[in-house]
Amino acid sequence: MVSTKILLLEDDLLFAESLQDLLDEEGYEVSVCHNGQEALDLTYSMKFDLYLLDINVPLINGLTLLKELRNADDITPAIYLTSHQDKEIIREGFESGADDYLKKPFDSDELFWRIEAVIRRFKGDEKQCVGALCLEEKHLSIFRLGLKLDLSKKEYMLLSLLIKNASKVVTKEMITSELWSSAENVSDGAIRVYINRLKQLLGSEVIENIRGIGYRLVS
Repeated sequence: MVSTKILLLEDDLLFAESLQDLLDEEGYEVSVCHNGQEALDLTYSMKFDLYLLDINVPLINGLTLLKELRNADDITPAIYLTSHQDKEIIREGFESGADDYLKKPFDSDELFWRIEAVIRRFKGDEKQCVGALCLEEKHLSIFRLGLKLDLSKKEYMLLSLLIKNASKVVTKEMITSELWSSAENVSDGAIRVYINRLKQLLGSEVIENIRGIGYRLVS
């Protein structure tokens, strides 16, 4: 069983050590950072399943850190662990991209419940992202730079196919099989209509024509 990887940002050394021990005992794999810059650097080299973030930490505070991660299309779920009582700070935390928060001091059982709930919710709503495009199959939606695209059913099916095969060639046969029933006769021109519509939405450079074979989404 693959363990859940957690990045813990906490500048109180004793509290961070205690929390790491608790999480280790529950089977989580924890990486601890004591300032925001260290945490940001670590996200470039490691992939995590969850961020646990204090707010008042050195160099880059937790709010700014999460904003930077979200602006870089990092959708890893995040929970703030904070002693703040100010509703404005809490509101800013959610606006920065947080999924939940816990006020210090907190009960360890409640922390574990919230961790599992956030991860479960995220797994059930997981996005597949390629560059600025994110596919949400659960909701039959595709987003570009965070904005939902207005797509017809076939446009959605075609772009989903390209996203799932990003950087690979999607043949005309694959597109025909995905978008039309076996009883329908489909011409290359019909495929081009939908490809051209997507190019108008996304930019002609996003979808590459592979002459005589098919198309490729450029990631």
